[in-house]
Amino acid sequence: MNFPLRSMTSVYFTWQDQILLLYRIGSRVVTIPAFCGVGGHFEPEDRNDPCACAQREVYEEIGLTPQAYAPLALCYVTLRLKNGELRQNYYFFAELNRPLDPLPACTEGTLVWSSFDALCEKPMPFTAKAVLAHWLKNDRRTDTLFTGAAQPDGVVFTPMREF
Repeated sequence: MNFPLRSMTSVYFTWQDQILLLYRIGSRVVTIPAFCGVGGHFEPEDRNDPCACAQREVYEEIGLTPQAYAPLALCYVTLRLKNGELRQNYYFFAELNRPLDPLPACTEGTLVWSSFDALCEKPMPFTAKAVLAHWLKNDRRTDTLFTGAAQPDGVVFTPMREF
């Protein structure tokens, strides 16, 4: 079988005990209203550089430059077969250097803060919800990169090791 590849990035910013979410109301991939990270699809110029894609999307959607946050940490790469395509998503996390007050306007939806405690109660895309639940359950400050293969009953996470 041959599946077209859709590569995307999602960035989750934290400040103290909160995480910044984007309430997205429809897109090419998120077809129902849902909370997710800031991010989007790879463009040809950043096809082989997920961090460059994430930084570009953050700037395009909410106007933040890399000087506004700690270096992006790639923590998860997930794969899911959906609607006849192989969806590959790179999940980044970073602490903001200062609180965002007021929250910037966003071209893709509405930005909201969520406490960590209320995070997984919100409607989210399938793999995003699994990633955030795993991230909360494990040490949020880990340097481990996890891969996640989506299955109908959840996402199976495996730590990546260089060898």
